[in-house]
Amino acid sequence: MVKVYCYERCTTCKKALKWLDDNDIKYKLIDIKKDNPNEETLRKLHAKSNLSLRKFFNTSGQLYREMQLSKKLDNMSEDEMFKLLASDGMLVKRPLLVTDKNVLAGFKEDEWSKVL
Repeated sequence: MVKVYCYERCTTCKKALKWLDDNDIKYKLIDIKKDNPNEETLRKLHAKSNLSLRKFFNTSGQLYREMQLSKKLDNMSEDEMFKLLASDGMLVKRPLLVTDKNVLAGFKEDEWSKVL
């Protein structure tokens, strides 16, 4: 089953869920704020994604900006980045689509179409 980590007030997440519904794709919805993936889960998702770890950060989020992470990430180790992502779901790029074979961060209809 497809899993989607989302935040209920995120407009991009709403678009992604509407797209899934419109395409009759069943999914398990996970509230990323209440049920943030832990460090172990994030490591597994990252390995499956073929994305750079920086792509897992919600760079447009308020918390990201408040913490000035754009200036700090380059000097952080991967371990530090994973711990940071696991500390608060609002730091994680969303929606986060998880299938058996793929992980996509963010919603781009053409990418989701290829994977699903």
